[in-house]
Order: sequence, then C-alpha cells, then structure tokens
Amino acid sequence: MEVFNIANNKTDLLINDKINVAEVLVIGPNGEQVGIKSITDALTLANYAQLDLVLISPNATVPVCKIMDYNKFKYEKNKKEKDALKKQRASQVEIKEFRLSPVIDVGDFETKLKNAKKYLEKGDKVKLSIRFKGRQMAHTELGQEVMERFADRVKDIATLASKPNMDGRVMTCMLVPIKK
Repeated sequence: MEVFNIANNKTDLLINDKINVAEVLVIGPNGEQVGIKSITDALTLANYAQLDLVLISPNATVPVCKIMDYNKFKYEKNKKEKDALKKQRASQVEIKEFRLSPVIDVGDFETKLKNAKKYLEKGDKVKLSIRFKGRQMAHTELGQEVMERFADRVKDIATLASKPNMDGRVMTCMLVPIKK
C-alpha cells in the first residue's frame, strides 16, 4: 500500500523529497516522456538538470512526475489566475446611483451630470433617483422633468433603459451606455 504526503496548500504539488512512491513515470523538462523510473533515479535526473521533480498526477496507475522549475511554474500559474480575475472584473458592469432633487440647482445638476458622463463613458450603468419630501409629492412632474432633462443631456452616450417610475416616495430611472 502506497501512502502519499499531503501538500500544505491544496494547490501545492509535491516536489523532490516529499514524493513517497517507489516508481514514477518521468516527463522531461521539454515535455518528452523519459519513461518509468525509480524515485531515486528520477530525483537524480532532476538534480542533474538543476530543476525540481514535481508530482503532477498522483492518482494515476503509475504516478506521473515532471522535471521543471517549480518556482517558475507557480509564478506563471499565479499570473494566469490574476489575469483571469482582471478579465472577469472588467466584464462586470457596475451600476452607479446618482441622487437628484426636484428643485436641484444648476451647479449641482452640472456636477452630477459631469460625473455621470464619466461612468457612462467607462461603460457603467447609471441609476438616477429622486426622493420626494413632504409637499413635493404633489408635484412629481417636476422630478420627472429633471430626469428627462438629465437623460436629454447624455443622449449622445447613453439611452434611457427605463422611463422614470415612482416607487413610494422615490422616482427612479436607468441610463445605459450606448454600445460602440
């Protein structure tokens, strides 16, 4: 019965002296199949090449080891994982919310418009919301005008995905960037 050492980390592979099997199928540093060797012969081959002996497939009928630079292998593997994570993040579209007011001042309106344009150009969706307070509920059309004016000012880079609609005291609408 053969017993395998368990690596410290689940992603770590067993290397060099940590491999506890009698015979292994050895794959050379250039991918060529060297053949079935005893573990001592395989370690000698790896030392001669000044590389590591790495247990690639421990569950095969004859465990498979490859002669490689283990640190370089781990570095490239981590690099690939980070690149995949970056691509995954880049493909996710964020929703940025901007709160407006039915009686918003011109300066505040322009500032929020400028910031919203930045996000829309970057490819993010923008959600506009207006909360009505007290007597403002009697004049929800003022909030709708503000939203329509906002959407009209960004119509060259975004479209109105949903018309302004009321949900309790809050009116919301969504702007989606135009695909190029």
